[in-house]
Amino acid sequence: MKKFSQIFVSLIAGLSFFAAAQAQEAPDQLVKRLSTEIIDAAKTDKDIQAGNRQRINDLVETKVLPHINFERMTSLAVSKNWRTATPEQQKQLVNEFRTLLIHTYSGAITQIRDQRVEFKPFRSAPDDTEVEVKSLVIQTRGEPLQLSYRLEKTPAGWKIFDINVLGAWLVETYKGSFSAEVNKTGIDGLIKTLVEKNKKLAAAPVKK
Repeated sequence: MKKFSQIFVSLIAGLSFFAAAQAQEAPDQLVKRLSTEIIDAAKTDKDIQAGNRQRINDLVETKVLPHINFERMTSLAVSKNWRTATPEQQKQLVNEFRTLLIHTYSGAITQIRDQRVEFKPFRSAPDDTEVEVKSLVIQTRGEPLQLSYRLEKTPAGWKIFDINVLGAWLVETYKGSFSAEVNKTGIDGLIKTLVEKNKKLAAAPVKK
């Protein structure tokens, strides 16, 4: 998890637009458009640059979250244990995983400086319901970071359900730790662990 928290700054590839436009927009164009919006906001908003937690969280809530399918992402991360969870437990898992990603994105946004995103050629068929958008995050220092998104077509438009940073898919990374926790303490134990982690992240000072 720490690996993703550190390099999720590269993950701020976009995610905001009106729902009606989103429903008609191609997945690669959606991600490209939103990359620019998020990076520009992080670079120009003085409150974000000053580490205003509420302003950062608001940006994540409005720009990022509407474009992620949290239920599918959570169910994939929880894997086979998802089917044994009650509807209430599933709801709690989605809420806590969503909160965890809010903290992760918020921390990444405060670290945006001079990064830019270059997208690799995108190919898809008209009847595709799942696609992958590949990109590189270019930094002034260090090698470019590989970054890919898996999106699915839904009635509300294209939604992200997994992200690959430096060759590791986010869902797979969480799947291992989630499975280990469930094996030790059950579904309720995993929920408790996520709740405690989110409380710590909420109380931690904003890093700039």
